[in-house]
Amino acid sequence: MNLVRPTAVAGLFYDAASGPLHASLTALLEAASAAILHRPPRILILPHAGYVYSGSTAAAGYKLLSPHQFQRVLILCPAHSVPLRGMALPDCSAFATPLGEVPLDMAAMASIDGMPGVVRNGEAHRFEHAIEVQLPFLQHQLQAFKLVPLVVGQCPARDVANVLARLMDDTTLLVVSTDLSHYLSWEEANHKDEQTIRQILRLEENLDGHQACGSYALNGALLWAREQGLSSTLLSHCNSGDRAGTKERVVGYVAVALH
Repeated sequence: MNLVRPTAVAGLFYDAASGPLHASLTALLEAASAAILHRPPRILILPHAGYVYSGSTAAAGYKLLSPHQFQRVLILCPAHSVPLRGMALPDCSAFATPLGEVPLDMAAMASIDGMPGVVRNGEAHRFEHAIEVQLPFLQHQLQAFKLVPLVVGQCPARDVANVLARLMDDTTLLVVSTDLSHYLSWEEANHKDEQTIRQILRLEENLDGHQACGSYALNGALLWAREQGLSSTLLSHCNSGDRAGTKERVVGYVAVALH
């Protein structure tokens, strides 16, 4: 297998040229507040909208990272483009971005292939933006790493947690790519998202799709985090109405570190 997944949303969600993309990432990261954690993050929960909307929130999480801090990144995201049960591995060996190619950890992927809930489904990855938008930030901050991307459809939290138990170690960072409420008014979204954030910070794995589009992935990650005794820190939150566009129909964003 020597196939590269091309970009699907470059030029739409973020700059398609490497120079402007690097400049936008640098500006977002320099503007982000610097949180102080007593331990390195094991999990970052981050949004996946266009950078004009959620880039500042995502940057609050990515600012915690430094070059070569992690050798591998596992990204879990919801299935936006295809109906899906379980967790879908891709059928390629690298993901492309304007900053270069990100190689997949083929050995790690093989180690979970065949676990309950894990399937191969290249179509689930073909147009999926929720992994892709994380990669330029990771390339900018870590510089070099291997990737394990999983699109998570309907799936028990225990199945997700079992995959994490197989893959997570001190050299691996988990990114859970999820937005919060969708298309509520600014006031309604703030109220609903505040409750969701409280549940996330308490590591409660009972979220639903109205609270977070990545709820299946998030519930599994929160279950694993609680079993590992991790702590939680809220880094940033807002909604699209705070950044651009109307306040009548907004999408909520949050950045949380579990450590």
